[in-house]
Amino acid sequence: MPITLLWAVDVYGRVYSLSTAGQRWVRADDLLLELKRVTAGKGRCWGIGCDHHIYLNIMPSETSIRYREETYENQRWNPVDGFTDVLLPTDRWPWSDVTGMNPQPLHSFQLPSCSWEWEGDWYVDQSCGEPGQTGGWEYAVDFPANFSPDKKWNSCVRRRRWIRYRRYTAQGTWAKIPLDSPKKPPLPLCDISCGGWEMSDQSGRYPYLWGVSQQGQVWFREGIHPRVPEGTSWEEVEVPREVAQLSAGPGDLLWALLWDGNLLVRTGLSLDSPTGISWLEVESPSKEVEALHVAVGVSVVWVVTKDFKVWFRRGVNSHNPCGSGWISIGGEMMMVDVGLNDQVWAVGEDRGLYFRMGVTQAEPSGNGWIPVSAQWGINKELIPPRDECEFSGHLTETSQGSAPSGTDSDSEEVKQPSSASQQDAPKAFIPASDSFINSLVSDRDRTSTTQPSITEMPQEDGVELPPAPVLPTLPATGHDVPFMNVDLEGAGAARSAQAAGRSLSDVLGTLENSQGIGEEDGPVWAWVSGGGCDVDASSRISWLSSTGPLSSSLSLTPVQSAAWSEQPQKPQHQEITRKPLERSNVSKVPYQSVWVRKGALRWWRDWKPQRWVDVGVALEQSTKSDGRKDSIFFVYYTQYDEKKYLQVFINEVTALVPVLQDCHYTFAVYTAERTKQRWPLILAAPSGKEMNDWLDLLSDCCCEWRGIAGAPTKQALWSTTSKGDIMVHEPPLSLEAAAHPLACDLMFWRQIPGHLRCIESNSLGLVWGIGWDGTAWVYSGSFGRQPSSGNARPSVNPEIHLQTDVRSVHVYENQRWNPMTGYTDKGLPTDRPMWSDESGLKECTKCSTHPPSPQWSWVSEWAVDFSVPGGTDKEGWQYAADFPTTFHGHKTMKDFVRRRRWTRRCKITVRGPWKMVPPIHLSDISLMPCLTQSKMEQVPVWALSDKGDVLCRLGVSPQNPAGSSWLHVGTDQPFKSISIGGANQVWAIARDGAVFYRGSVSPQNPAGECWYHIPSPPRQNLRQLSVGRTSVFAVDDNGNLWYRQGLTPSYPQGSAWELISNNVTKVSVGPLDQVWIIAEGVPGFPTETPGSVCHRLGVGPMAPKGLSWDYGIGGGWEHISVRGNSAEPLRGPVPPPGGPSRSPALQRPAAQ
Repeated sequence: MPITLLWAVDVYGRVYSLSTAGQRWVRADDLLLELKRVTAGKGRCWGIGCDHHIYLNIMPSETSIRYREETYENQRWNPVDGFTDVLLPTDRWPWSDVTGMNPQPLHSFQLPSCSWEWEGDWYVDQSCGEPGQTGGWEYAVDFPANFSPDKKWNSCVRRRRWIRYRRYTAQGTWAKIPLDSPKKPPLPLCDISCGGWEMSDQSGRYPYLWGVSQQGQVWFREGIHPRVPEGTSWEEVEVPREVAQLSAGPGDLLWALLWDGNLLVRTGLSLDSPTGISWLEVESPSKEVEALHVAVGVSVVWVVTKDFKVWFRRGVNSHNPCGSGWISIGGEMMMVDVGLNDQVWAVGEDRGLYFRMGVTQAEPSGNGWIPVSAQWGINKELIPPRDECEFSGHLTETSQGSAPSGTDSDSEEVKQPSSASQQDAPKAFIPASDSFINSLVSDRDRTSTTQPSITEMPQEDGVELPPAPVLPTLPATGHDVPFMNVDLEGAGAARSAQAAGRSLSDVLGTLENSQGIGEEDGPVWAWVSGGGCDVDASSRISWLSSTGPLSSSLSLTPVQSAAWSEQPQKPQHQEITRKPLERSNVSKVPYQSVWVRKGALRWWRDWKPQRWVDVGVALEQSTKSDGRKDSIFFVYYTQYDEKKYLQVFINEVTALVPVLQDCHYTFAVYTAERTKQRWPLILAAPSGKEMNDWLDLLSDCCCEWRGIAGAPTKQALWSTTSKGDIMVHEPPLSLEAAAHPLACDLMFWRQIPGHLRCIESNSLGLVWGIGWDGTAWVYSGSFGRQPSSGNARPSVNPEIHLQTDVRSVHVYENQRWNPMTGYTDKGLPTDRPMWSDESGLKECTKCSTHPPSPQWSWVSEWAVDFSVPGGTDKEGWQYAADFPTTFHGHKTMKDFVRRRRWTRRCKITVRGPWKMVPPIHLSDISLMPCLTQSKMEQVPVWALSDKGDVLCRLGVSPQNPAGSSWLHVGTDQPFKSISIGGANQVWAIARDGAVFYRGSVSPQNPAGECWYHIPSPPRQNLRQLSVGRTSVFAVDDNGNLWYRQGLTPSYPQGSAWELISNNVTKVSVGPLDQVWIIAEGVPGFPTETPGSVCHRLGVGPMAPKGLSWDYGIGGGWEHISVRGNSAEPLRGPVPPPGGPSRSPALQRPAAQ
């Protein structure tokens, strides 16, 4: 790590530096130099002197700073004298710059300041042509034209360049920056800030310098360059109101403090526009107390208010320079400064220097304050925390309404201390050149504060007091000099506070042999700048580790600082994890902190043309003083060279779902508003591990905020997506309330590890699922979260199992017949692609078709699929009259098109809380729903094999969820859907669409006795059904939802089918007869991916068919099961949710 410096100014205006490789403070060589404040950057430090001049200190370097001055000598040829400096009136100047527009004779060049010296005299640049032959001349036909070293017959003008170098000689010393001339210089400056050397779009650039005048104007120093470190001139930047102080970060952040305590943020800062575009106003962290000081870094903003409280700004980024909110940080500071690596330095209320411990990119707010303890004075004694020094007491009543003064003083007068002992001398004022310090005490009533004299302090008997030196005072106490004086009432308070613990001779012992005010008694700091100090949280700096850490939750008064530092400190082993650092302290008072996780993803942008955009993302979590946590997810992008951002509050996230899109590792972030708009935030990660890490992290924050932890409850709603992911929702009691039910778009879904095609549950906690390959899986009752790959210890959870799934991917080969060649792949212009998906709308070839997601891998080659519904010929072809019609497996005279399906198998392997139930592969499964108070020794489970056989699982119970064996139930044809409802009602659908009811099913006879045929709806072929406690719903091949009327205990088969709605793919009826479906689409959003969760509203004993639909999360959902939610809704009126009415019946279009 390179050796860098920490700069500080004490209240006397003396400037000190502290090296990261050293152990003691070093005062500036110029003992007469007095500065008000300093601002440091890489390799340099700027300061404001008491004479209102700007000073610059460039760090010594082996490479000298040289600047080349150049001017051009121009001549024109005439027939009499040849080439001469007598030019035409329209020509350029005889001596000019390269453009010829500005005159530049040799004698006009002057050194910009006394910090420069000439290296030599002017000489001709001989780089053109052969050295010594052309004399450095370049020839052309006329001005302006292209010059060349070759003289031709038509060369009528010529020029040559003169060069002279000057060298900067003030490296390592404080050099005065000259006032602008002939331009008007700014009014006397009261604040400066250096920054901008690490612009986000290009690093390693030269720094920028900003200043604030005493009249509240903002100025920008132009022309700062590596070869021109002083800059050239000042440019005024318009501000809406008067500014008191500002801070520029190493990047493109600039914040300013107004005189009224509010803050301004400069937007549009860039290399092309170093002064920015506009100002935005940000309110002070506290409405009651005004802001006093602001400091910014690369992506952080810190503020101190007039009650000395420290605040941290959340969400600050170059895309969002204003941030999103304030977090209160422990400690009582007078000013803070943000240095390199966003490290934070501060001057405490006790005038000591402090460093913010634990500041990292993951935790930018840090986790504690530690004092800066370095050797001081000629005795090389270690500077302890300020509570051990003379000026260690509290500053008296803090300023509540002070504002920086608008004037400054040009001089500073100090009286020499009297040699005579003066016991009744009043408390002294310590002069300082600092407008910031003066603002702290400008509103104090000095006359109303009674200062104790030395004789009033308690003394021990027999102790003889030595003569006490008198600290210097101002000539007239009734005339305050603004920006120059500091009322250190804390010095008197410190003496009074510590007199009870030690004798007066101990307190004043450091003053007896003092050589000068403040020389031996330790520094009384007024300002610190760490912009040039390269340290971070892992740095091992001797003067940052001499004392223990100070808890950030403590108020850093000297007494508490001393109490903390006296306690034995345990070594801190910091490790950056994915979760916020949790710490405890002796005071048992929780502190506020901010934790950040950043990364780079790709975003499927919201507007057209839609495409993938590289973005930066950040998850920021803040911990409140009461332990509560809230998080914000940011997405930073650039549009037309303008930096923008999106923010999603974690408490508004309703689902985090992996999705299928362009074979990326893609996931979608849903909120209630984005669910209504049917446009989730879609992000893609470069790898599967990174996607899983972000999903786990975001899901943990969502669950933590909602108070959800561990395995799903027995009442949970289960669902699967078309990708095979398993989602769970914990239902509140208001989900099925008759009045003001929970809207579907507000439901929070979380992911459970595993991979299934369909899933079923009941209220006893039993959950069964079926994979795409037909394998049956039973839920083991664990949450199933895998440990991160970075964890060296393997998982010891016995409920986590290896789960595999296999599915087939299909493409269709299409052909058309013509009389010349027969069937060929040359179709009509209006035909579907010759290689397509089943719908024929999307072109899919064998080469361009990939597994459903990168988690899948191929396990077979492409082959013709002969098991296509409708049958095939011996080559796998199906025939039809045209596209699209119904295909059949034999050719007729009217068949002019044909197709065949190619298939390829792929496999996925995951780990989750699922145990395989061998050996039969299933196509459908159903568990009997029951109420919460139900007691059953064995739970009826019915299933269908992949061949259509009906099975009944025996021995299933909460203690043995997998059961013991399968019992075959005889049928005369294969079935495709089955469901068991309340009172052991078993309904099933055969593959030909016929509906059957199983009679005499009971706990004593779990397989029943016989099947009763139920007529299907007219001209409809049912494909799936679900049976609740007293109702039966079914879905046909056309997506229509049917309700079975007339079900009674005496006649459980019902009487007739009634059409309820269309646009349905799956239906699930719960133990309370609640109805949920997977809708094909949402009305008004035709482009959305099929598969949306939908809730039937108004279902009750008097209205079993319900009234309307409430559409929830959607786009790629495959299956839902609500058969475990048996929680009865609250009786009586339920207060509606806050905000405008969200009644789905009034705002949602009904699916008719």
